[in-house]
Amino acid sequence: MKPAPFQYQQAQSLDDALSALNQPGAKVIAGGQSLVPLMNFRLSRPETVVDINGLSELSGVSERDGKLVIGAMTRHQELLANSLIAHKPPVLQEAARHIGHWAIRSRGTIGGSAVHADPAAELPAALVALEATVVVRSLTGERSIPAQDFFQGFYTTALEENELVVRFEVPIKARRMGFSEVVRRPGDFALVGAFVEVGDTGGAVTWFGLAARPERQLVDAWKGSEEARRETLERLAQENAVDPEEEYKYALAVTVAERAYHQAVKEG
Repeated sequence: MKPAPFQYQQAQSLDDALSALNQPGAKVIAGGQSLVPLMNFRLSRPETVVDINGLSELSGVSERDGKLVIGAMTRHQELLANSLIAHKPPVLQEAARHIGHWAIRSRGTIGGSAVHADPAAELPAALVALEATVVVRSLTGERSIPAQDFFQGFYTTALEENELVVRFEVPIKARRMGFSEVVRRPGDFALVGAFVEVGDTGGAVTWFGLAARPERQLVDAWKGSEEARRETLERLAQENAVDPEEEYKYALAVTVAERAYHQAVKEG
């Protein structure tokens, strides 16, 4: 299928892009890996498509004030190649490695993935698991939104129509984290996946593909027996599941969380 007719606008600056977003029916295109398929199926019918690919100030990774700062236009492939992310935190690279295929990773952006908010996507869950902050901007200024609050449900975020995600800020701190997911075929969206953090006195688990949005849940039973740990994960998975009747889904969730746990312990 072909998209409905639309106007195309190449943003010359960030302010230019923000001004364009004040037009009714305007949508931003970055990597196009989410918006273009929606437009082709006419599930999205923007009146104006605002191309921000030329805005280099929205790309790149840096370290500032104890945080890893990632521009919204940073491609998935750049996450894999960046030396800062390789150490702070490596689990983000591990997640990016599982996104689609090379062609998708070379075009898709972290900002686009976040705004699309697919509940089975790796990067939104990674941002929640790492307690990141999403920084958005409009013509009236910036605001910072914790990733946990930014993702609100199926394909739904806290972003206003006239706002643009400009960067992500990930606190740099010592973490023992693991990642695991189950897919039907390599490159597919995950049936379910998990990020697990293991600390000296507890930790956290963040699932994706299980509920309407990723949610970081604290866990205090990591140091108990394997049976106790599994019981805790089973309870949390059932609480998270969109449909409690999908027993296979939360059984998979427990399995991937346990794999991620053992990876985190091994990394530590």
